[in-house]
Amino acid sequence: MEDCRKILVNGITSLHLNLTDEKIAQLLDFIKLIEKWNKAYNLTAIRNREEMARLHILDSLAIVPHIEGKRIIDIGTGAGLPGIPLAICLPEIEFTLLDSNAKKTRFVQQVVLELKLKNVEVLHSRVENHHPEPGYDAVLTRAFAGLPDIVKLCAHLLNKDGVLLAMKGQNLDAELAELAEIAAEKSVISVSVPGTDVERCLVRIKLPEQAEVK
Repeated sequence: MEDCRKILVNGITSLHLNLTDEKIAQLLDFIKLIEKWNKAYNLTAIRNREEMARLHILDSLAIVPHIEGKRIIDIGTGAGLPGIPLAICLPEIEFTLLDSNAKKTRFVQQVVLELKLKNVEVLHSRVENHHPEPGYDAVLTRAFAGLPDIVKLCAHLLNKDGVLLAMKGQNLDAELAELAEIAAEKSVISVSVPGTDVERCLVRIKLPEQAEVK
């Protein structure tokens, strides 16, 4: 895992994050758990540890400067991405990780137990069946759905000041155009993932007050 550790340390430095050795060890343990469970649970198409470090862990951590709020839900978390790396990096924030795939939520629950994460709740549910009280400060998605569908599916999860944060690739003009009539505010933030040529952006969406929010 030494090469993996170097990739993480160099990437974390490039992102200007200050992580302790303990947190870096947790991130490495997370990679090991994905690798261990992947054969049976098909968690990710990426099999190489070093690529997991770059395309899963650093990709998740690249949005840390843009995270807002104290209660955040990661919709369609899959193998716990980006929720687990963010929860390790930001222990002061409460994260809920939701997925409709029971195998994946079982894996994520095991990760939470083994890494002793106190700020993570795992939910096996469809997003439309989850009705939190109070609503969340932010809804976070990664490779979940198109932007209009994200708004339609997730608006009810937010409190009145909440925001949607969608991790996306580039070439979003068509999706952004569809948001014109349903978003009070929207902004697109370019994000660089260290050690890759991945073109990533984070779309921040604020809904109008009349939207179905809590």
